[in-house]
Amino acid sequence: MFNAVLIIVSVLLIISVLLQQKNAGSSAIFGSGAGGSDNIFQTRRGPEKFFFILTIILSIVFIGLAFFRLVF
Repeated sequence: MFNAVLIIVSVLLIISVLLQQKNAGSSAIFGSGAGGSDNIFQTRRGPEKFFFILTIILSIVFIGLAFFRLVF
């Protein structure tokens, strides 16, 4: 049961990281192409802000679960 929760959180974390990519086409996700040379700092808004916060929360939960699994 605990391992299943850890796997689900890790999959959700991976998905949230991939959804944060600018121009989330396959070339942007896998790093090929000329993307990234024209990045300008912008304020996160809407869904981008939601996925940013979700990624932080999921990473804290994942680290907490992994530490709990290690100790107990």
